[in-house]
Amino acid sequence: MNAPEIFKTVDAQWDSQIVPRLIEYIRIPNKSPMFDAQWAAHGYMDQAVALLAGWAQAQPIAGMQLEVVRLPGRTPLIFIDIPPTGGASGEDCVLLYGHLDKQPEMSGWAAHLGPWQPVLEGDKLYGRGGADDGYAIFASLAAILALDQSGAPRARCVVLIEACEESGSYDLPYYVDHLAGRIGKPSLVVCLDSGCANYEQLWLTTSLRGLAGGNLTVKVLEEGVHSGDASGVVASSFRILRSLLSRLEDPVSGRILPPELYVEIPPQRLEQARQAVQVLGEAVYAKFPFVGGMRPMSEDLAELVLNRTWRPALSVTGIDGIPPLGSAGNVLRPFTAAKLSLRLPPTLDAAIAGKVLKELLEKDPPYGAKVSYDGEKASAGWDAPPLSPWLETSVDRASREFFGQPPAYMGEGGTIPFMGMLGEKFPGAQFLITGVLGPGSNAHGPNEFLHIPMGKRVCACVAQVLADHYRASLEGLTSGVAAAAGQGQHGDHGCC
Repeated sequence: MNAPEIFKTVDAQWDSQIVPRLIEYIRIPNKSPMFDAQWAAHGYMDQAVALLAGWAQAQPIAGMQLEVVRLPGRTPLIFIDIPPTGGASGEDCVLLYGHLDKQPEMSGWAAHLGPWQPVLEGDKLYGRGGADDGYAIFASLAAILALDQSGAPRARCVVLIEACEESGSYDLPYYVDHLAGRIGKPSLVVCLDSGCANYEQLWLTTSLRGLAGGNLTVKVLEEGVHSGDASGVVASSFRILRSLLSRLEDPVSGRILPPELYVEIPPQRLEQARQAVQVLGEAVYAKFPFVGGMRPMSEDLAELVLNRTWRPALSVTGIDGIPPLGSAGNVLRPFTAAKLSLRLPPTLDAAIAGKVLKELLEKDPPYGAKVSYDGEKASAGWDAPPLSPWLETSVDRASREFFGQPPAYMGEGGTIPFMGMLGEKFPGAQFLITGVLGPGSNAHGPNEFLHIPMGKRVCACVAQVLADHYRASLEGLTSGVAAAAGQGQHGDHGCC
């Protein structure tokens, strides 16, 4: 593969086509179904699908077939099937994954920025969804197109772009089953929906946490009453809710208390955390916009890495039943409700964790209050299989070629439900999980941005890996047997 020619093509494609289309995409408020129950009626999801699918269909990739698949009552999915080049049989394939749904607006955006207001400042494109994960379809096809135009051969490629990831991908299993015969059995999965700890090298994700999320509601009255009359007689719904959360989380340290929500951390992941700290130093926590005087939860940097990748952690992401300060009268409120987001260790069964959570919070309610926990999602985590030798070599080559630095490896604290699903369906597949969500990019939060140079380099690295995958497939190194052999040789590979 001619790397300089590949990058020149990718660079031009991003500047002339991809960034302008991403600007259009950011303007569309296509929130995931969990955050827009009327998504179908509003039509924003269809607008996003039409924009991305229309661009994809216009790309001069020989033999490409694109279909927007719509199962009844489910979010749409873009399915792209691209035949192989260089005489490959088509039996082996690469699956490239991304999503087009978005998180909600969130408050706190800078005055000149907004979730649906694309702003290009230098190398950064601000707005919701550009980096998470609108760029994925563009980068996938740009990598394929660059290879084809250079004459470098590759295997058959299948691109899946779903519209339900931010809601837990609950529609995706139905599409994977529906399209199983057309997808085939990929030997390599490329996912461009993850993060990076800096913008100076290619980062591979080695694990993803799972997620159990839902709404905890505590009701004490049928209606609000005068706080001077009722306080001391009627227990505060907020205090009861706080006490229930203390069953789950130590209120001082933040440590999750039930032992059932922990797993043993594999030795190689412990070593990777230590090596990641050697690369990042204080950047492990300095990337976050702490207020003045605020400290991270531990002074041990490796422990911070493990906390965000292999240990459970609770976030309260929403509150209901509490009026804004400006309209808060002297009223003992009838109820308090909180949206809980419990991150889970990668190998913990998310369904079991959801049951543990519900039982823990609902049993023996204080004062006989009406307590209910309604689980919204239970998404499985994922622990990557060790890299086969061909992929390990390819990733190293790609990072050094397009970044000038060796690759780095670390787990991510977020959840991509599709990875666990694919790991079960295709146990022999290799995984290239990477992304552009690095320091300051603030996915899901205010001032989210896409780091454009990182997107270009990641795109070029994908092209390199596709070219190397083709060579490895000719030598029979991409089969499940070969992958299993790689696990034996590289199972304790100490990556950073």
